[in-house]
Amino acid sequence: MTLRRVILETAASTEGVGEIEEALKWGEPAYLTTKSKSGSTIRIDWKESNPSQYGMFFNCRTTLVDTFRTLYPTEFKYEGNRSIVFDENDAVPVEELSFCVAAALTYHRKKKASRGQGAAPATREPSVRRTC
Repeated sequence: MTLRRVILETAASTEGVGEIEEALKWGEPAYLTTKSKSGSTIRIDWKESNPSQYGMFFNCRTTLVDTFRTLYPTEFKYEGNRSIVFDENDAVPVEELSFCVAAALTYHRKKKASRGQGAAPATREPSVRRTC
């Protein structure tokens, strides 16, 4: 499980992330920064509709995948604004993926820091579950 290893090793080496909680969300392995609350949940799984592919899934309400697409336009295949997709025979670009994982695991920390630097506080939207 290369993706799991990349998540856990990146979390351990990224300042401010702390302990990672492994859980199941929607029946998929999920990695959360429950204690530090520094980041956005990352999930990994394959899809029955395309069993030769697997992916790393991010919250679609973030700018994470758009950022990854800008930084790594040819290194990954993307699905919408929610995932990086791999074919089962693909070599995983570990260095680039580690950057993406670190960005997700520190997403909230960076967002809070930008608010503290003179940005207006974000208004909360009503709690509505959106699907991507």
